[in-house]
Amino acid sequence: MRLIRQLQVNIPFTMLYESYLERFIQHRLNPEIGFAAAALDKYSLSDFKGIAAKLHNSGLTITFHAPFMDLSAGSPDQKVRAVTRYRFEQVLQLVPLFKPKSIVCHVGYDKKRYWYMRDNWIEMNLEMWSWFGRCVQEQGSQLMLENVYEHSPDDIRIIFEKLGNQGIQFCLDSGHQAAFGRVPLETWVETLGAYLGQLHLHDNLGKQDDHLALGQGSIDIKLLLNRLKAIKKEPPIVTLEPHKEEDLRPSLKNLEKIWPW
Repeated sequence: MRLIRQLQVNIPFTMLYESYLERFIQHRLNPEIGFAAAALDKYSLSDFKGIAAKLHNSGLTITFHAPFMDLSAGSPDQKVRAVTRYRFEQVLQLVPLFKPKSIVCHVGYDKKRYWYMRDNWIEMNLEMWSWFGRCVQEQGSQLMLENVYEHSPDDIRIIFEKLGNQGIQFCLDSGHQAAFGRVPLETWVETLGAYLGQLHLHDNLGKQDDHLALGQGSIDIKLLLNRLKAIKKEPPIVTLEPHKEEDLRPSLKNLEKIWPW
């Protein structure tokens, strides 16, 4: 499949380490490695070095997905922010080993939780992402901030307006937008397209974050790609996020049919 060398495929580090490394190498799959807190605590620096060396020796391109579970860059609790920063510091230690093109983090705005303290949430986020983005950039990578529960791009637009000149870009997740967003996909592209540097592609029926293969849900991926093609001469970093091994090939086949670049 001609596109495979241009794409990333998500894989938790634990799965890569324990069972999937050779398959990624054999099939020339560029990994977007997800680092859960448990993996960061469990594996040694030697373990990480070994995997990184094998990936580099195979000529594969690497991206990262930083930990996100229970983390909050904009939390009003300074100890929660301290834990969040600690997890990001652990990820930073791995950047010189893996040399990822990008590191994806969840922005983390949830209107149900933060609406009454939005200004403070924004202030805390700007502080965290400015620090992390600078550290990431100094090591030759780029920070991408991803939508999850945000209803609208206006929920997080200010983050990119303030930090875009620092090289921090937007990662649009198609599945999250469909399941949790409340404005059309086109609005996300029109509002944040200028800041967009990465896509996470997976499908669903608009009710929950199913991570279906492309074409098995109701998301108009062709529309998304064509809208982006109109404003971007070169494709962004694109990551496929199947949660089942058998969903990868159908996603690749469907993407090849509609790839506009």
